[in-house]
Amino acid sequence: MRLDAVIALGGLLGGLLMWALGLHLQFDRPLGEGWSLVPMVVAAAMETMRRTRPQVALSVGTVAVIADQFTTGNLATLVMFTDLVYAAVVYGTPANARRIPVTCGLISVAATIGFLAWFRTPEAILIGVVTALISITPATTGVLVRNHRETAEAERLRAEQTALLAEMDRVQAVSAERARMARELHDLVANHLSAIAIHSTAALSLDDERTTRTALGVIRENSVAGLAEMRRLIGLLRDSAGDLEPAAAPTLDGLDALVAGARANGLDVLLTDARPADDQRLPAPVELAAYRIVQESLTNALKHASPGRVHVRLTRDADSLTVTVTSPHGERDGPRAPGSGAGLVGMRERTALLHGFFGAGPEPDDGPEDGKIWRVRAILPVDTVGPPGTAAPSDRSGPSGPSAASSTSAASGTSGPSQAKE
Repeated sequence: MRLDAVIALGGLLGGLLMWALGLHLQFDRPLGEGWSLVPMVVAAAMETMRRTRPQVALSVGTVAVIADQFTTGNLATLVMFTDLVYAAVVYGTPANARRIPVTCGLISVAATIGFLAWFRTPEAILIGVVTALISITPATTGVLVRNHRETAEAERLRAEQTALLAEMDRVQAVSAERARMARELHDLVANHLSAIAIHSTAALSLDDERTTRTALGVIRENSVAGLAEMRRLIGLLRDSAGDLEPAAAPTLDGLDALVAGARANGLDVLLTDARPADDQRLPAPVELAAYRIVQESLTNALKHASPGRVHVRLTRDADSLTVTVTSPHGERDGPRAPGSGAGLVGMRERTALLHGFFGAGPEPDDGPEDGKIWRVRAILPVDTVGPPGTAAPSDRSGPSGPSAASSTSAASGTSGPSQAKE
């Protein structure tokens, strides 16, 4: 690299200048002054490989600095050797980064003890000190720099992971909000649009002025109500207050009006509220889910049910609210609106968000008429616990018998064999 070449050239020029000025570190050595240039040139050449081949550069540099001790010596050789030690720790493998400081410490101790035993004078300790300065000091500095770089890299990776997780959370939040908006939009307008579609088909197919006027009246009422609901939903979407639920979310107190609207659309609906008279108000999410399930069930009955009575029943036990809606199941004469299955998916999702049980499907009718009914049953816990989608306990299982399989299929958003519910 360019920086390595600059370091090598600087060390070489500095060493040549000191050699030209006659600045030497030692005297009375076996080799003359000219020989001190050889270790210096070798050390400068190794500087060019301080990053690419740090281990090779340090090994050859160590041989060069040992050879320099048999000449008059050059300070540039020692300085470049310290840089090779530093580079080997910083740019070498993790194993070498751990091994080199320990090796330098052992060499310094061995040099101190060896020269002290050889010369038998206190001044021999200075040789050990110099050895430590040119080996342990750059190795320790390299360890500190390497640890700092690794820490910085780990922090950078952690920041990238945090940003990635934040983006995933944002995407999941957006997806969840879009799903909630889709459920609200479907529940708000599906009932009105279904009534409009059925009555407009009846008005077109029957050549009767009275029937046509009645159908047009129902169409107008549902159009006005649907537009009002759409304006309300658009107002909620434009609201920047950040509320998770609408401020005026429907409750079970509005079931009478909901049933009255279904009767106006031509359904024979019976509402049975078997909850205790002194029952306290349920949590807002439970009441909203129960209201939407009844609303969607009545919409499905309007679109797909055979002639007959639709029965809506509410029951309450210690820790849950049970919503049951039954309607005649079978072939239907007259106009019917197409279904996409979004209604069943929405009811299942609303129940799963409350950790409850949902089932829907055809089953034999226990009444005097020998036929089938379509049953929608949702158990909504008042105190929700457990992971989303957890089934209710064994004493709250879905409809037994022939409807069990259909309940399972309905919970996954599919419909029965001959009566496609939306």
